[in-house]
Amino acid sequence: MGRLSGKTALVTGAAHGQGRAFAIRLAREGADVIVTDVCAQAADVGYPLGTSAELDETVRLVEAEGRRAHAAVADVRDRDALAAAMAATAEAFPRLDVLVANAGIQRHTRILDCPPEQWQAIIDINLTGTFNVIQAFVPRMVSAGNGGSVIVMSSVAGLKSIPFCGPYVASKHGIQGLMRALAQELGEHGIRVNTLNPGGVESPMTEDRSLLDLFGNGDADSTFFNASYVPLLPLPESGFLSTDDISAAVAWLASDESAFVTGTAIPIEAGALVR
Repeated sequence: MGRLSGKTALVTGAAHGQGRAFAIRLAREGADVIVTDVCAQAADVGYPLGTSAELDETVRLVEAEGRRAHAAVADVRDRDALAAAMAATAEAFPRLDVLVANAGIQRHTRILDCPPEQWQAIIDINLTGTFNVIQAFVPRMVSAGNGGSVIVMSSVAGLKSIPFCGPYVASKHGIQGLMRALAQELGEHGIRVNTLNPGGVESPMTEDRSLLDLFGNGDADSTFFNASYVPLLPLPESGFLSTDDISAAVAWLASDESAFVTGTAIPIEAGALVR
């Protein structure tokens, strides 16, 4: 280990699920970690969002790896809260080498049935929220002059359509364009920008009640939806990838082992895109 010794990383949406797993893995690789989360049920989704107690536990787990941690409560839609988090960490963490823009939400619905406020929340958090995080923290990476790695969490839904997830699909396709444009603009500073595009990962998001509401009777729409995720490789018994599977890719993109990888979407979906 120690691929990230002496470096600092920031992970959004780190109270639980993938974000927590990323923070722990980066710490295990030697990085100090700044973690943020909204710490409130701030959007109408059918699963629990992160809490303050969970964010505190993420800090404890990072520190248990022997690394420093700082937690900030911030909604990625709130540019003032992000600026406050940046200011609060400027002295103790003057450099920033790795940014993992992970915060996001999901809701299953048919496009024609989607309430406008649901569309807006998903776009605001997943796409505009990522833009806000980039504007808040990437200037620190540029000014430090050490290069770095921006890792934007997208989805297989950023590379193909998943039925009954229209707002989510739109937000993640938007992420792909944002990543490519940012990679072009930050290349001269030695900052790499890539997306990770997982399939279904076992996390609170996969327990979304809106999915059960839509397909609880196992009808033809359920079969259609599930077919969009059919893998080539065998999955664990749960039917989902694990957060460890994705964390390994985060650690690689954060490290110098991926020094010449930028502007790239990296799918981790057991072959679902090949079908």
